[in-house]
Amino acid sequence: MKFPRFEMERWQSEWEHHVRFNLGESGVHPLRLDEVVPAEERDALFKTELAYLQTDGTSELKESIARLYPGATADNILVTTGSIEANFQALLHLLEPGDRVLFMRPNFLQMQGLTQAFGAHSIPFYLKEPADWTLDLNEVSDLCSKGVKLIVVTDPNNPVGSVLSLEQRRGLEELAARAGAWLVVDEVYLGAELEGDTLPSWWGTYPKTVVTCGLSKAYGLPGLRVGWIVALPEIVQSCWAGKDYTSISISALSEKLAIRALQPDKRAALLERTRSIIRPNWEIFASWMEDLDGILTCVPPKAGAIAFPRYHLDINSSQMAQRLMKEKSVLICPGDQFGLDGFFRVGLGNPAAEFRQALEEVAAGLRLIRDQGA
Repeated sequence: MKFPRFEMERWQSEWEHHVRFNLGESGVHPLRLDEVVPAEERDALFKTELAYLQTDGTSELKESIARLYPGATADNILVTTGSIEANFQALLHLLEPGDRVLFMRPNFLQMQGLTQAFGAHSIPFYLKEPADWTLDLNEVSDLCSKGVKLIVVTDPNNPVGSVLSLEQRRGLEELAARAGAWLVVDEVYLGAELEGDTLPSWWGTYPKTVVTCGLSKAYGLPGLRVGWIVALPEIVQSCWAGKDYTSISISALSEKLAIRALQPDKRAALLERTRSIIRPNWEIFASWMEDLDGILTCVPPKAGAIAFPRYHLDINSSQMAQRLMKEKSVLICPGDQFGLDGFFRVGLGNPAAEFRQALEEVAAGLRLIRDQGA
């Protein structure tokens, strides 16, 4: 088994600590430890024994996660090292060589790469920009008729920030049921809505659904490396077997901090903090685009600390990102790293003053590319 190069993750890892402004990140500015743990609880935290934990997650943490999903219990939860491991373990369990996988595009391409590595076949279906990044259920239906094992969905979507309607959700579930397929739904951006309250999870309406999520994006706690799978108990047990060969368990400190973050009052405060960052930053971004003389257009995102503008310049997106990095010390994520050239992903999660400065540098860089050519 060989893993294809994960271009987006490698791009960010190589350069995010070597630029003045990082707009490549897809979450909000991370919290500090003292913002998560009040002073009166720190002494107890410092006395944590740094041991291995129950490898599928402690009962307290699993119960804290299960409360987020109506009808779920601790038996439905597997704790993982970030949502990226949750995706890995889910596909490791579900896929066999030769299986057909329907994969939403554009998308974070981890699960497409895993599909290839595990010897299965990835078949794209597309969100449509002219329809505000919604999907055509007839297209998916035609693909399902050819036999599929798995349908992979990211909702809210990365990189475009779209949200599928309840009608589209039910339509996908019906198509999956007709094909006997599993649905794997990455919900890591749930809770980072630009309007309204937290959307309902996909969990609980179609039995062959596997939900993945974690604390990295909507919660602003990527450094804890806490994620999870929500699935039928037998799926959880099988995915747990994969953890025995990979991460074993999360850290003892992360477990305590995750339990703290998922307490109802703290969770509500964390999600409100996220929205208080991304909502005004989207307004800043939208106003900034208007001053760019038509270089950019963008369907407004509905959730996630991200936007996915189309640029109207004659240059490949990776080449454009390289120029902005080298000439303006700003990191963005090129659209071809999500399977769609002619766009780029920009993070909306930076502090507002820093965000404005970064956009000024991007504007200067884009105008230079327009005036000088690629």
